[in-house]
Amino acid sequence: MDLGLNGRRALVCGASGGLGRAIAMELAREGARLFIISRSETRIAEAAEAIAAATGAEVQGAAIDLSTAEGPSEAVERAQAALGGLDIMVTNTGGPPSGPFESHDRERWREAWHGLLESVIELTRAALPGMRAQKWGRIVNVTSISAKQPVAGLILSNTLRAGITGFARTVANEAAADGITVNNLMPGYTRTDRLAELAAQGAARSGRSVDDIHNNWISSIPAGRLGEPEEFAAMAAFLCSSRAGYITGQSIAVDGGRIQALL
Repeated sequence: MDLGLNGRRALVCGASGGLGRAIAMELAREGARLFIISRSETRIAEAAEAIAAATGAEVQGAAIDLSTAEGPSEAVERAQAALGGLDIMVTNTGGPPSGPFESHDRERWREAWHGLLESVIELTRAALPGMRAQKWGRIVNVTSISAKQPVAGLILSNTLRAGITGFARTVANEAAADGITVNNLMPGYTRTDRLAELAAQGAARSGRSVDDIHNNWISSIPAGRLGEPEEFAAMAAFLCSSRAGYITGQSIAVDGGRIQALL
């Protein structure tokens, strides 16, 4: 299937590893031109070089912290300058700390707000005018299954990713007439460094082994295994494509059947 991504200009956030890097790699394989960011200059430079070498695509990278006031607008402006405009934006940030409600003070909630929800709002604010002007755009927000089915011990993520869902659904309605789609992708338990971190934190809190934590997760997944980043990236690439022009305002789970809701 030709996804119509050849030559499309894409900003991928949080692309130095995990799901963001897998999405960037998939878009590059489809011929997109990329501007990728993360907070680490060393890691994003390595990712850009590796993706370009593997795919032959144009890949530029920069170290930008999306939790700062200027980070989101800087990311969009630099992507537009580097690529000559912007067709696609994938928002993605590292998950906030795990733990029950009482373990997070006001400052931690503030940090999570800036890094998780406000960054998506401000990235969208910066990217929308250019997409409206060209009458075409794709925005894909990487959220979590916690936005639909809260996960124990992830109150920060449960709360703020649900906020992204409401925000994106509303913007999707407002931007659809200009040929812009806005969708959320909800990863389930996927084999990434973030999942390893959550397993270690859960084990430390509970006194259980990391293997026990992993086995408990797997037992809740009808597919009977963890997901792979490449599987998630394939759905992201489709939502970024010309083929997905009639899909907007949706939150789509890539979770092996983990969410048990009917809709």
